[in-house]
Amino acid sequence: MADGYIPSFNCGCKGIRTCLRCEAQKSEQHLLQENDLIQYDFTYDPVSKTAVREEESGSRQSYAFPGVFLWENFVSEDEERELIARMDQDVWRESQSGRRKQDFGPKVNFKKRRVRVGDFTGLPAISRHLVDRMSKAPRLASFKPVEQCNLDYDPERGSAIDPHLDDSWLWGEHLVTINLLSDTVLTMSLDGGWGDVEHGEVRVAVRLPRRSLVVLYGEARHRWKHAIHREHIRGRRVCSTFRELSAEFLQGGEQEKLGSELLDLALRFHGAPL
Repeated sequence: MADGYIPSFNCGCKGIRTCLRCEAQKSEQHLLQENDLIQYDFTYDPVSKTAVREEESGSRQSYAFPGVFLWENFVSEDEERELIARMDQDVWRESQSGRRKQDFGPKVNFKKRRVRVGDFTGLPAISRHLVDRMSKAPRLASFKPVEQCNLDYDPERGSAIDPHLDDSWLWGEHLVTINLLSDTVLTMSLDGGWGDVEHGEVRVAVRLPRRSLVVLYGEARHRWKHAIHREHIRGRRVCSTFRELSAEFLQGGEQEKLGSELLDLALRFHGAPL
């Protein structure tokens, strides 16, 4: 990037998060620079469901890595084109770290643990057949999404998402993401050592092919943080993440009534982005 160049897109960053625009304006640098690329201890093997470590000697260490389900070619090329075309007909709103977003979900204040219907009208119509297809996998047979978040990543904006754990007060066991337009890498990280790495942060690279679906559950959902780093956005990438309700909002839970109302709205598939 030339000195003084400021990308033409708007910036939605807050706090410590940055994109290329606010970095150019504030002369600040992103935590991940091009000459400081992420180093991985393991690579996830979806066939054996293990994290594999290749040694310089040629030896191979592998450890069970439960909680990741990868479904390659979940959507076809024609479906991908239709999905992106339909999304681009709606408004993309600026989000943090160079992303744009479309939200289909209830109004939530996670700090105060408050959720209300607000203007939520359900998931988008085009997602009905996707949710139906998900249910064909045994892992997702009972999955009933109540929120869909579409995110648009672009290398020209410096798009990324920092390592994080998704909320578990409102959101349930499964996080389901469809990866569109380009391959990327989902970085799983854990502090304190793991496998044959005794100390420090451990990173596992989970490669996400274009048009694939990935599910995080169990330890991969609740213990390991996940991220998409800037270096792994080489072209436009759009993803749709679907979330289900936690037990507190399901039958027998303290907020069962609200949860039932939200699910009823979500699964009518009449929604518009908020």
